[in-house]
Amino acid sequence: MQCIWLVLTLWLSIGSVAHAQQQDFSKIDVKGSKVNGNVYMLQADPGSGNIGASVGPDGILIVDDQFVPLADKIRAALKEAGGGPLKFVLNTHWHYDHVDGNKVFGREAPIIAHTNVRKRLTTDQTLMGRAFPAEPKEAWPVITFDQSLSIHFNGEEIKVFHMFPGHTDGDSVVFFTGSKVVHMGDQFIAGGFPFIDWGSGGDVEGFAKNVETVLAQISPDTKVIPGHGPLSTYDDLKAYHRMLLATIDSVRKQMAAGKSLDAIKAEGFSAEWKPFGAGFIKADMWIEAIHTGLSKKKAPATSQRK
Repeated sequence: MQCIWLVLTLWLSIGSVAHAQQQDFSKIDVKGSKVNGNVYMLQADPGSGNIGASVGPDGILIVDDQFVPLADKIRAALKEAGGGPLKFVLNTHWHYDHVDGNKVFGREAPIIAHTNVRKRLTTDQTLMGRAFPAEPKEAWPVITFDQSLSIHFNGEEIKVFHMFPGHTDGDSVVFFTGSKVVHMGDQFIAGGFPFIDWGSGGDVEGFAKNVETVLAQISPDTKVIPGHGPLSTYDDLKAYHRMLLATIDSVRKQMAAGKSLDAIKAEGFSAEWKPFGAGFIKADMWIEAIHTGLSKKKAPATSQRK
């Protein structure tokens, strides 16, 4: 788990897209492995956003595209999986460790994403106090949707659904229906606590609801590609959902008992959930996120969730 969020940590701590692109990616490998059916998973060590790929007679569709400096290595991994022309790029959300490659692959194939992803990529954004300028035009999604869409590709229907605001307000989950694979984007971090991007409309309880929604739509033999971390199973996702419910409920009960945020942090979580704190989001950060989210719900409503 130590490396899962290393690239994102560097990116956020540096606070500059240009500087991030100057990092030494020469020693980072992109490795592809077959998941099921037509679907492959590409991972870069250390831990940038996982790529899903449909590879078959119609060509290649990729879900997320990591970092520009890794583009040639991504192409090589796709070629090893079966090659063919790139036909579509899907973005699960707007964060840089998942869509920086848009600047390269957007010149080769149309980019598809939720409406909110295009809005964020075409305008200046702020994440964790850092400013990120609008992406160049070639990195913008050219096909957008509000709720869902289907792509009939390589002999199966690939269904893309916009979720409740959770990680952000533009998260999509991609179902490869024939291959029995789902790509969760950062709505699932294998083995780690979630990151809630408040500036992009994130929502703690929405995050948990989204995982519940996906579990209800997949079968026990479905393979799960997380936004970060190793290929996972239905049972892994189910355990993750249990962690979300338990940790949110723990903080909610302590808030109801009148405990301060500092006191809740000092109490921490039960031993069962401590391993999730080995990643980028530590236990105290997740506690604060839950506390913030639940406090927002208690405040007078100024906006409505979708």
